[in-house]
Amino acid sequence: MAPRAASMAGTRFRIGSMSATARRPFDTMPTTSSGSTKQTVATPRSSASALSSSSPSGHDPGVDVARERSEQVTREGEPAVLPIHPSGAGEIRVGTASWTDPTMTVPGVFYPTGTDTAEERLGFYAGRFPVVEVDATYYALPSARTAELWVDRTPPDFTFDIKAHALMTGQPTETKRLPKVLREELPEDVRTKPRIYGKQLPAELLDEFWRLFREGLQPLRESGQLGAVFLQYPRWFFTSSENRAAIVEARDRLEGIPVAVEFRNATWFNEKNVDRTLRFLQDNHLPFVMIDGPQGFKSSVPPLDWVTSEDLAVVRFHGRRAETWEARGVPTVERFRYLYGTDELKEWVPRIERASKAARETHVLMNNCYANYGATNAREIARLLADLELGES
Repeated sequence: MAPRAASMAGTRFRIGSMSATARRPFDTMPTTSSGSTKQTVATPRSSASALSSSSPSGHDPGVDVARERSEQVTREGEPAVLPIHPSGAGEIRVGTASWTDPTMTVPGVFYPTGTDTAEERLGFYAGRFPVVEVDATYYALPSARTAELWVDRTPPDFTFDIKAHALMTGQPTETKRLPKVLREELPEDVRTKPRIYGKQLPAELLDEFWRLFREGLQPLRESGQLGAVFLQYPRWFFTSSENRAAIVEARDRLEGIPVAVEFRNATWFNEKNVDRTLRFLQDNHLPFVMIDGPQGFKSSVPPLDWVTSEDLAVVRFHGRRAETWEARGVPTVERFRYLYGTDELKEWVPRIERASKAARETHVLMNNCYANYGATNAREIARLLADLELGES
């Protein structure tokens, strides 16, 4: 491992450029319990002070406390700007699962007052983190023109991970969000529905849908800035031979674009199925998205630190806000309104270190994107991981 790591320093790997070898899982993490644009926010906000109120929970202390914690990390250095290269390991990139969440773009929360345009915000973000997750692509097909602008507005070494469109993972989408060229070709009985599923599209239209998705990402592929497409499957996507085949089909339809697989159904990990799930991912060289999130729900994923592809490992932090995780009628952003404590982040440091020794590239993404919570925790865990680079673990 050491000779390979020595050659890695300062090198940008193209994910998926080399064949993967199956990796055995690491030990599971203890299962203790204590949003990039999200579709819905709780209430309109117009200033940082409006977001400063805290809840009784120590994990929702408000914007001001999160800012102070972030500034403390900054005073110690700026650890998250560049990828981290632990000794004898692959590259680690830390970022957030949004740079445009409405609670995040309130002036003075994460972006300085006056950072108002899309260009300014992305440039500011890319000056502080080397990777970001795009989740706007879950709601609408990516645009090649938009992707070109992302390339123009970020450093050449910056990476974009992309969330798969809802129709690609068996979830519904608003019909009006489909491109006009697709809507006009829908059967009449489907075109008038407010929401549709991929299985309702005629085969030729479904093929065109996937082609348009790939086409929209082409500028990122050409620039070397495309990370992976996250295939995030819904709560009702349980383990079955049919669903395993659907995952492989999705991978194949992306025609060489790297993917990573995130489950949100506990049946994949029960005693009967957990080994089969691991073998399936390994045999198909599909990176498993490791999760930190609430436990004890049908949608809970145990915090396993599996590395199932040597190309890429992914860790996503959803927060541990159990009271809103599956609650009905709760705005999406409220499910992720959780500021991790430093001790909670430290739980993952040895696991991320081991992942980085098994994969060429590891992406650590904070999906607790309420206000400045995700950015603060990203800086904090980057600081903890940077100590590995210095050999201080």
